[in-house]
Amino acid sequence: MALESRQALAHAFSHGRPALVTYLVAGFPDRATSIASIRAAATAGADLIELGVPYADPLADGPVIVDAANVARSAEGGFGLAETLALAAELTADEAMPPLALMTYLNPMLRYGLPRLAADAAAAGIGGFIVPDLPPDNRMTGTWLAAAEPLGIDTVFLATPTSTPERLRTVAEASAGFIYVVSSVGVTGERGDLPPELADLVERVRHERVDGPPIAVGFGVSTPEQAASVARIADGVIVGSAIVKRQRDPGKVAAFVTLLAEAVHGA
Repeated sequence: MALESRQALAHAFSHGRPALVTYLVAGFPDRATSIASIRAAATAGADLIELGVPYADPLADGPVIVDAANVARSAEGGFGLAETLALAAELTADEAMPPLALMTYLNPMLRYGLPRLAADAAAAGIGGFIVPDLPPDNRMTGTWLAAAEPLGIDTVFLATPTSTPERLRTVAEASAGFIYVVSSVGVTGERGDLPPELADLVERVRHERVDGPPIAVGFGVSTPEQAASVARIADGVIVGSAIVKRQRDPGKVAAFVTLLAEAVHGA
């Protein structure tokens, strides 16, 4: 069954201004607190929730997110892909919740089973997937898209500073929902300064995108000031580690996301 329009990732970019994408780790520091923090981010102005699935080998994640995922995985009963799907279903039952995208990795997807995962994700109201180790030319990509696309589930691919024009074109053509532009080489995490060549990278992606999906920038965006500067050059801003640092306290999440939303929406 296709997702409702309010759950589709494109809805996050339909408000006539830059979108704020907030990343939080499912199940951290425990299930109840993670739900409270996700809801706090939504209420404070997040246009899209990127929900991180705890995983043992997160190649794209920096220390803040890795530590949070380890806490969630080691909690009583553990927290992984199945538990994240159940949590997402609870969240999307609230019609005020913005679209949800899962950030996960290929190995847990394969263990779960791609057709089954697509069906269960659609049933949970998940609008899309971000899978750093599933590029457009991976041999499993076609299998996943064949299962996910008929159910209205978007797959977001990553464009990096080292991508060639041909690669950027492939990413832009394959992405649905939005194109994830990685601001700098390396793993996620807070940075004092964003790369000076970021605007050029976004323009390169925009050149190859033609009539493709919106462009959102993540990796290293840590402050409202940085978020505002990114919002002036892109369609969306993704903030992760700086929010996860506050995720133990939903009140701190709400206060910080409020500042981010003001910065991004007013850019």
